[in-house]
Amino acid sequence: MDAPKRPEDVATVTVMAAKDLLGSDHCYLDVRTPEEYNKSHIDNAFHVPYMFFTQQGRVKNPEFLKEVSSILKKDDLIIVGCNSGGRALRACVDLVNAGYEHVSNMEGGYSAWVDAGLAAAAGDKPAEELKTFCKFRP
Repeated sequence: MDAPKRPEDVATVTVMAAKDLLGSDHCYLDVRTPEEYNKSHIDNAFHVPYMFFTQQGRVKNPEFLKEVSSILKKDDLIIVGCNSGGRALRACVDLVNAGYEHVSNMEGGYSAWVDAGLAAAAGDKPAEELKTFCKFRP
């Protein structure tokens, strides 16, 4: 059996590379909270929160892998994103360790997507407002 994968074992793609890949045969898995996702997100994204914000702080979604397996197959080409890359990287590690074969972390997350001017689908909201929406504020 292979040793468990670590964050340094996960492939990372830039937002521009992710944009190109999403235009082909890759899918996007948004692992932000429902609150973040509902404010603004990438078109056609699958949404499964990796963590929830609670009064006790961040809590990992105990059903994350089960929920992902209900919508994605282990051989799908998956780009994972969160707000800035941290949660997505942890989600990628969990997915790879669960047997998902083609998983990449989108570097910089949704904030980098907005910074690159790719959030046009969010309507007429200014980029700074979109970034504020998706940033975790304790």
